[in-house]
Amino acid sequence: MATSVVSIANLALQKLGESPIVSMSENSGAARAMNACYEAMRDRELRANLWKFAKRRATLAAHVTEPDFTFGYAFPVPSDFLRLIKPARVGLDWHLEYHEGVLAILTNDGDSLEIRYIAKITDPTLFDPLFVEMLACKMAAHCAEALTQSNSKKQAAMEEYKEVRREARQINAFEVNIQPVPVDEWLTARWHGQLINQEWDEE
Repeated sequence: MATSVVSIANLALQKLGESPIVSMSENSGAARAMNACYEAMRDRELRANLWKFAKRRATLAAHVTEPDFTFGYAFPVPSDFLRLIKPARVGLDWHLEYHEGVLAILTNDGDSLEIRYIAKITDPTLFDPLFVEMLACKMAAHCAEALTQSNSKKQAAMEEYKEVRREARQINAFEVNIQPVPVDEWLTARWHGQLINQEWDEE
C-alpha cells in the first residue's frame, strides 16, 4: 500500500493508542490535530537533514534587479526550496537573503548559478520508510498532550522519535557518502591512453 498523508497520520495515532482516521479533513479531534501539524512537521524534518530523496539540482537565473551593495547578483531560489546544500567548491561567497520580496542567493559568482538543495517534498510516496516512521513519531509527540493528556505517551513518542531519527540519519549518511573504489591510474592509462583524475562527490 502506497504511503499517504492519512497513513502517516494513522501511524502517529497508533503510537498514541488513538483510533485511526479516514481523511485529514474529517470532523474529529484526531484529524484536526494531525492536519494542523503535518506540513510544519514534514518541512521541519526535511530541512533538518540532507535526505537523499529530497535532494534536487537547479540552474538559477539572476534577478533583473541587482542588490543595493556588496553583491552584483541575486538569484531567486526555486519555489520548493527548503535548504541549500553546501557547494563542493571552496571560497564561494554566497548569502541567503530576501531580495525584492523573494528568498535569493546574493553573490558575485557569475550571471547564472548551479545549486543543489533540499526540496519541499509534498508527495509522501517519495519518502524514505525511515523518514515516514520518524515523521509519525514527531507528530505523535507533538499531538500527544492535546489528544491523550498523557505526558508519558508524549515522552515515549519523543524517545522513539530520537531512536528512529538516529537510525535514519546513519543510514542516509552511509548511502549518500558511498564512494567507488579508486581505479588504478596505470590501468586507466593502459585502457584510455591517458591518466584520468576523477573527483568523487561526497554528498
